Amino acid sequence: MSFQSYLDNIETKTGLTPRQFVALAAERGFGPGTKATPILEWLKTDYDLGRGHGMALVHVITKGPRISDAHVGRGGAHGDASDELWLDGAASNPNR
Repeated sequence: MSFQSYLDNIETKTGLTPRQFVALAAERGFGPGTKATPILEWLKTDYDLGRGHGMALVHVITKGPRISDAHVGRGGAHGDASDELWLDGAASNPNR
């Protein structure tokens, strides 16, 4: 599954965009420098998100929307269209 697909699936499951999760995380004091464990625990407890989906959100919460070029342009299910993840909802993503 591509990085963007993880984020889109989280939105489908929870009704919240990745950008909304970043804002909620900031309200809890999570951001750059936060370890993954407390974020994963919060996401599991409050939203029933598993580790894979949780780690996608950990990345955008702690590192922002940019991903490594290694994930970009790879064909198939694991490739992302851009090195910038779309955080504002799948329906408004111009890369779809």
